[in-house]
Amino acid sequence: MGKLQGTLSALVLAGAMAAGTTAHAAGNGDGTVRIGVLGDMSGTYSTGFSGSGAVAAVKMAVDDFGGKALGENIEVLSADHQNKADIASSTAREWIDRDKVDVIMDLTNSAVGLAVQQLASDKGIITINTGSATSELTNDACTQYGIHYGYDTHALPVGTATAIVKNGGKKWFFITADYAFGHALESNTSDVVKKLGGSVVGSVSAPLNTNDFSSYLLQAQSSGADVIGLANAGQDTINAVKQANEFGIVDRGQSLAGMLVLLSDVKSLGRDTAAGLQFTSGWYWNHDEESREWTKRYLDNGGTTPTFPHAALYSSTMAYLNAVKAADTDESDAVREAMGNKPIDDFFAKGGTIRDDGLLEHDMYLLKVKKSADSDSEWDIATVERTIPGDQAYPSLSESSCAMVNK
Repeated sequence: MGKLQGTLSALVLAGAMAAGTTAHAAGNGDGTVRIGVLGDMSGTYSTGFSGSGAVAAVKMAVDDFGGKALGENIEVLSADHQNKADIASSTAREWIDRDKVDVIMDLTNSAVGLAVQQLASDKGIITINTGSATSELTNDACTQYGIHYGYDTHALPVGTATAIVKNGGKKWFFITADYAFGHALESNTSDVVKKLGGSVVGSVSAPLNTNDFSSYLLQAQSSGADVIGLANAGQDTINAVKQANEFGIVDRGQSLAGMLVLLSDVKSLGRDTAAGLQFTSGWYWNHDEESREWTKRYLDNGGTTPTFPHAALYSSTMAYLNAVKAADTDESDAVREAMGNKPIDDFFAKGGTIRDDGLLEHDMYLLKVKKSADSDSEWDIATVERTIPGDQAYPSLSESSCAMVNK
């Protein structure tokens, strides 16, 4: 975290000494590294964002690290938060207080991510959000120990909405997942559309795990919009796209924009149904040889889908363990300091940096879905249309509303 974190740590220590008390290290810091993977293991986000593939990515990183840290075996715990912030918070509290977990990862679902990040930080525990998307995690809701790793609702529309508006999609209508993630994604996408001279003619909110999008699609169809922006993800996006095709919406001249699409979603839709769809991703498995090699090993080691959230979990686990090694402790302040001072430059995060607000700034990619006839293998689903440099995909640190950042 650099000078900012060092100053904060020094002030905490000095304050405790001045009060005549003993300063306690942040977090559990007992010398045994325990990683908690808290995700959606059974619901709408369990395939590409979380689930067994997320646990496999973390365990693969632990194995590649050597299985040990600080001379002790690394332990991995996992649990299903069922997309409920109260269940996630209860599990996180139990892990921290009873099981002495040092870091909690995944946290797919932004409501979950926000709740657990705050709870864990209050207890001095690091969180690494790879599944949550809301940019609030590193803005107003930022915490001393919270890290957002892989993507956010600001980076996603920079690629997708920019490409669509420049190709003539000026008038937008949103179908939005009715919780923190969806509303943040709609807001961030709207900002990009308006900045480029487009307009938003309306929106409608849909509950998480919606099976029937017909009424929402009919509102979008009658809005006169050029583009129907899907500010949702996972099975909700799949259901919306399938039903839009059944209604012939695209055939009648409107286009669909999936604002958060994974390769697993494209596979579920069928490549011919999704052919030509453009979407922004934090990583693509077939982008270079290093990514292809990692993907092969991941799938051979129990991995399920080569999506960017799963790759982000592996990368962030390695970054965390390397920081523990560099700090020679699992104490949270020292580990967070080490993570902020070390560039992340691996198969996933090219030229990445964890900033003082907790955001991993790294390159993003605009992808375009291939037709099945143009694919060479099961996961040869897209082409990389454009690389979006990290300093363009994400706002500058000076624009962050995180209270920890010097203004």
